[in-house]
Amino acid sequence: MAAVRIPPTLRAEVGGERQVEASGATVRELLEDLADRYPALRGQLFEDGDVAPFVNVYLGGEDVRTLDGGETPVREGDTVILLPAMAGGSVGVLAGIASRPSTQAPGDASRRSRHGALRGRTTRTVPSGTAP
Repeated sequence: MAAVRIPPTLRAEVGGERQVEASGATVRELLEDLADRYPALRGQLFEDGDVAPFVNVYLGGEDVRTLDGGETPVREGDTVILLPAMAGGSVGVLAGIASRPSTQAPGDASRRSRHGALRGRTTRTVPSGTAP
């Protein structure tokens, strides 16, 4: 058997476990065994009978796509890590940010730095060689 590390986004499908056991001579067989043991995972792991393209599978720290894909051999005691690809943001949120009018006057030397904005601090850009 191999250990399969389960990401937080899939833990509900395996009863909250962080790691489960599965068996198979190849990555595909191991994932099939995992889906047989935890049927709720099948829809998360497979698409049209193949491992879903948004599921990243690592064996020994290597993405199996750079090895032999689903045919990559799995040995007793190996650790397989599942990482669903993450996409972020929302078009609505991004559109809201993009359409928000700027409150900064053109030519204003005051800028909010990324970290200053998080703390509510304003930084001032000063030309090189000039004292503030």
